[in-house]
Amino acid sequence: MIDGKKVLFSGMQATGNLTLGNYLGALKNWVNLCDDYECFYSVVDLHSITVRQDPSELRSRARKLLSLYIAAGLDPKKNCIYYQSHVSGHAELAWILNCFTYMGELNRMTQFKDKSSKHADNINAGLFTYPVLMAADILLYQTDVVPVGKDQLQHLELTRDIAERFNGVYGDVFTIPEPYLGKAGAKIMSLQEPEKKMSKSDENVNASIYLMDDPDTIMRKFKRAVTDSEASVQYNDTQKGIHNLIDIYCACKDVQPEDVVKEFDGKGYGDFKTAVGEAVVGVLKPLQDEYNRIIKEKDFLDSIIKENAEKAQYYSTKTLRKVQRKVGFPDRIR
Repeated sequence: MIDGKKVLFSGMQATGNLTLGNYLGALKNWVNLCDDYECFYSVVDLHSITVRQDPSELRSRARKLLSLYIAAGLDPKKNCIYYQSHVSGHAELAWILNCFTYMGELNRMTQFKDKSSKHADNINAGLFTYPVLMAADILLYQTDVVPVGKDQLQHLELTRDIAERFNGVYGDVFTIPEPYLGKAGAKIMSLQEPEKKMSKSDENVNASIYLMDDPDTIMRKFKRAVTDSEASVQYNDTQKGIHNLIDIYCACKDVQPEDVVKEFDGKGYGDFKTAVGEAVVGVLKPLQDEYNRIIKEKDFLDSIIKENAEKAQYYSTKTLRKVQRKVGFPDRIR
């Protein structure tokens, strides 16, 4: 708890380009959480280097992502928006937690298996211990709640196990985090393979809508979106492509699926795809305009980066010093 509020932590990697799925599924829904929680939103650039990165591109993407956080509506005066690499406690706590994590637990992590298959030439130790750094991210701020998707629940469970194990040895040190069970964001699927999630790492550029896609590109991608031979706008699990487009339309227009089915009754897929594309353009255009304004405000961004890093450092240090003392590290001379 900080100032009477529970703590919420989340973050995104500074790699690839954020998609419509990232926005509608997570970022859009973070905006008002600061009313109820003390929120820490990290640009998790330490995680990014488990895969080889171009240094200048990683720096650029980190700044762009931080700017997108703000452009999407996260007030940097009400939320702590910072670079993970600017707070040394993340790496320091991760090392300590590595010593309280079992090899068998890490061997069971499905994301390690998935990433190893995609990067067979660089299966490094960081990729293997990635979930421990994620645990450190969360536990460092005595986090109460973490917004997680299905694919991250396994990592949160490991975080809870590590925290409980540490607490079992040293007493009540870490808050045991819970998954955030507030309003669920829309689950947006690939436009080309609607049985899998829209991903910023998809090699098919037509499968994802990126937040900075221009209107013509957005319309073109929706026109190419996979549908089916039913030729009717129905909301059911057998028409996965149309189901996904209806979810996108609902999230952008704040309507219910049954309303969409009525609106497009008797109309073809062409009309519906155009309407979905226009709805997405309407949502993304204000965000893009704000992003283009913010990214040019160098002094403003630099001040946010500095101030929020100091805030994150302050709260992380409180936890880190407590942990260091518990495990027996010498006190620091002041």
